[in-house]
Amino acid sequence: MIKLSEQELHNLAMNIVGKDLERQGYEFIAINSKLKKNPQFVVIKDKKFSFVVVRAVTYPENPEDYDVIFMEALKTHASEFKAKTFYAGVGLANPKDYTLPVYKEQDFVVNYKGLQEI
Repeated sequence: MIKLSEQELHNLAMNIVGKDLERQGYEFIAINSKLKKNPQFVVIKDKKFSFVVVRAVTYPENPEDYDVIFMEALKTHASEFKAKTFYAGVGLANPKDYTLPVYKEQDFVVNYKGLQEI
């Protein structure tokens, strides 16, 4: 069994958040799937821009926890564009044992409660 890399976990989280954004009616302006490049999504809805930061986390991390200082700095940057800032934490786990890694070509558990406005 091969475990998912950090980039693969990140891409999986981005797919989950991207589908959520689509479902909510957002239009994608820019997408950046590289690790440590922020924001991951620049979207628009009702003529208003939003920056979305996506983070994949594994057990025992809480997907709702974020780096407050970093997100406040991004919020300041977003305000220059009159954009809202959102954090989207996605918890990913092995369904058989949360302490095991998520493996390629196997099921996984998702803990995603939606966008958190900053």
